[in-house]
Amino acid sequence: MAAQHPGGRGSPRVIAAPGRAALAPRLGRFAYFGFCAAVFFFLVAPILVIVPLSFNAEPYFTFTEGMLRLDPDAYSLRWYREIIANEAWTGSLVNSLVIGVSATVVATVLGTLAALGLASPAVPARRVITGILISPMVTPVIISAAGMFFFYSNLGLGQTHLGIILAHATLGVPFVVVTVTATLAAFDRNLTRAAASLGAGPWTAFRRVQLPLIAPGVISGAIFAFAVSFDEVVVVLFMGGIEQRTIPRQMWSGIREQISPAILAVATFLIVFAVLLLVVVAWLRRRTPR
Repeated sequence: MAAQHPGGRGSPRVIAAPGRAALAPRLGRFAYFGFCAAVFFFLVAPILVIVPLSFNAEPYFTFTEGMLRLDPDAYSLRWYREIIANEAWTGSLVNSLVIGVSATVVATVLGTLAALGLASPAVPARRVITGILISPMVTPVIISAAGMFFFYSNLGLGQTHLGIILAHATLGVPFVVVTVTATLAAFDRNLTRAAASLGAGPWTAFRRVQLPLIAPGVISGAIFAFAVSFDEVVVVLFMGGIEQRTIPRQMWSGIREQISPAILAVATFLIVFAVLLLVVVAWLRRRTPR
């Protein structure tokens, strides 16, 4: 509908109907949510389909007729019991935890110290140094893995736990630097100056004033570093031996040597683990001061 403006000179003034004016934003909102739902579906659906397949009673990677009919006999914990009883899987899990935790500690300490140093305006060429530190994040992993293989092999650290820990720490440091740097951007440096004016030394001011406030960023970076190490397979393929076989390496070997739905059971564990990490990161981000 259109209405003429009363009492005016010249051509009549057209006023759009309220319902038609509100229709465009509503359609835009529906289109936006529809696009987000489609992206979510195509990204998450291929991952979620693994979960029911891991309960398949038959040694297949597809849904059986019984599973489609929701027959209870078609579902089983057979593959979960297999990975628990298999020494190869349990040994690779222990290796992943040992290497992941150790690499996380190294990456968190080095990344936090680097972020604290780069946050100081007195550091020259901060942008260049930051770019070098976060370069492993954007460099193809296979290039980094090849370089680490030759470097650590010359140092005698090839096919050792220490070599893989240092290599994984190198991949995890950029995530710690990014998260801690973002947290330091909101940190009020007057607090450390106040602590110094009250007689606190640099270490005391950092431990009792600065570290508690940036702790959410440090923990978030540590979680990302652990996730990178726990999920990494290319570096392990280059540098690891039989004694350093991790969960991703065991899954890779299982796909190449003997295809078993036990891989789907391990993948389900990893999906649940990743979701828990994301929940913790989201909780820590809410605690980070704006």
